[in-house]
Amino acid sequence: MTTRLPWLRVGALGAALLCGALALADDNSPRTDGALLPRDSTDAAIFRGGLVYANYCVTCHGINADGNGRAARLHTPRPANLRASDKNDAYIGLIVRRGGEAIGRSKGMPPWAEELTDEQIKDVVAFVRSVNGQHR
Repeated sequence: MTTRLPWLRVGALGAALLCGALALADDNSPRTDGALLPRDSTDAAIFRGGLVYANYCVTCHGINADGNGRAARLHTPRPANLRASDKNDAYIGLIVRRGGEAIGRSKGMPPWAEELTDEQIKDVVAFVRSVNGQHR
């Protein structure tokens, strides 16, 4: 018997998170030698940030980071579409750290500074950059 879980309809983001750390070769194709990502690499930060995102952000911002998570309809204004974000790294880190209300944005965005480490915040910023096409 196969159980269908609603959160398994996930697209590329969910597939990456569900499959574990995917090592990439220089041409962005999957590596086949079993090598892990170097801890200080951008790809490793994006992967770790995806895990943080899946645990803390997906409920509101959605599995596709488009602001259409399960809880999005409960917020006015709705959560930000992170795929369309034009904010710089410092601003993204600030809103994650201090929350929306502290910087004149939505009260619905909670402050995560007490919950997340500096590294986790840096990693989730890298993840947001990767989903909005501003990956460096």
